Amino acid sequence: MSSFLKKIFTQCAHPKGRMGRLMLKFMNLTHAPLTNWGLGLIEFQDGWTMLDIGCGGGKTLQRLLKRSKGGVAYGIDISDESVAKARENNADVLDKQVFVQKGTAEQLPYDEGMFDLVTAVETVYFWPNLPDCIKGVHRALKPGGRFVVMVEVVDEDSKWTKVVEGMNIYTPEQMKRLLDDAGFGQTQIHRKKPMYAVIMGVKAKDQG
Repeated sequence: MSSFLKKIFTQCAHPKGRMGRLMLKFMNLTHAPLTNWGLGLIEFQDGWTMLDIGCGGGKTLQRLLKRSKGGVAYGIDISDESVAKARENNADVLDKQVFVQKGTAEQLPYDEGMFDLVTAVETVYFWPNLPDCIKGVHRALKPGGRFVVMVEVVDEDSKWTKVVEGMNIYTPEQMKRLLDDAGFGQTQIHRKKPMYAVIMGVKAKDQG
């Protein structure tokens, strides 16, 4: 792969500047099939409070609100470009039904037991201290709340680790074990060819 293409794809982790804005448009487009399939596996209810970690350009926030009438969607991303784009794409409901801020998966700035659903689309590859991040998600969920991870790179030997700086690949089985270890129950793996995978878990109702 050329150094130019490598430079472009490295923007996946932390979009910056003009090239980062182009990458956000690309990701909003290419992540749509995975996201729509993954969200289709969830039994949504009206009025949910939801969080998308690594919200990128904010399209997943729109999709969440379409599935939970009267719901509220929060988005968080490490990139200033992502935060700005997500706010722009949700301007009509910003600070009403959609709330977007800069932050990291490692230090989620939300109250304990705040969310009915937390999603992570094509982003866990870049989370530092992944086990601790998942425990943080567990803390932020309400009892009975769901954590849904969506990925399309599922091979530990993937060429993408050589292309995208700081990218770590976890197999669906590894992700499931991490959710189990963090206290999630009813953990499941769903697959769709050629390589889509969704890993989901539920916070027990007797856990605060």
